Order: sequence, then structure tokens, then C-alpha cells
Amino acid sequence: MGTKRNGLLALLGLGALAFWKYKNATPEEQQAVKDKLNTAKDNLGKFGNDLKSKASDVASQVQNKANEYTNKAENKVEEVKSDVNSHM
Repeated sequence: MGTKRNGLLALLGLGALAFWKYKNATPEEQQAVKDKLNTAKDNLGKFGNDLKSKASDVASQVQNKANEYTNKAENKVEEVKSDVNSHM
């Protein structure tokens, strides 16, 4: 548990340092930081959308495979039925 607490304190310390540096930066430096954050946010959003699209593709592939197997099974059942009927 101590390690988690120390990690959290270190993270808070880094956050406080970053905030202090930001507050004491020139307006140009502050704008550069904002631009970096916006770019990172955009990239994260794009990454999230890519993941959603990939997940959707995989889901539809799985659905197609399931449908394919269902059709094969139904065809097999029909074959067996007609086989049984022809032997009766």
C-alpha cells in the first residue's frame, strides 16, 4: 500500500510542478502547452474512433461467420431430413 501512496504523491508533485511552470510561463509558452494538449486530445479521440471502428468490423465478421455456420447447419438438417424421407 505504501508504494501506491508514494506513487500518488510523486504524481501530485509532478502535477504541482507542471502547474507552477505553466503559471510562470510566457503567454506564448502557455499557448504551446495548450496546443500540445489539444493535439494529444485530438489524437486520443481519433484513436478511440479507430478502436470503435475496428471493434465494429470484428463484430460484423463474427456475425457473418455465425450466420454462415447457421446456414450450413440448417442445410445439413435439410439433407438429413430428405435422406430419412427417401429411405422411408
